[in-house]
Amino acid sequence: MGSTGTVIEPVKVKPAIDLDTLVALNPALANDSYVYVHCNFRNRWRGMLIRIWSTTYLIDQATGAKSRLVHAENITLAPVWTMVPDKRDYSFLLIFEALPQSCKVFELLEDIPQAGGFHVGAILRNPSDVYHVDLT
Repeated sequence: MGSTGTVIEPVKVKPAIDLDTLVALNPALANDSYVYVHCNFRNRWRGMLIRIWSTTYLIDQATGAKSRLVHAENITLAPVWTMVPDKRDYSFLLIFEALPQSCKVFELLEDIPQAGGFHVGAILRNPSDVYHVDLT
């Protein structure tokens, strides 16, 4: 007991949380995983500009379900362009919503209204949901 007559209890470092209640309060917490796609753009040109459109998806080949792009690192979103160093490889990261649990094979598709969108087909799913793809 403290000098003021209050009961002092030790601080709980990791208090117990009822997960059913937590998920009921915020359903978004039920699916908090993401898919990380590390992209390596093989640049063979001078003056190359690239960008990624927000209409870039991971598509489950079995069901057609789409996982939406939620974040991009080291590349700009259209309409802004990213300058790629002349004749050098360039890497960036795309983060997507989780794929359906049943997904075994998916594709990366930049669905844009012009030629030149990125596309990588038949990516085999792995337990970590971290992938490395080469783009040309």
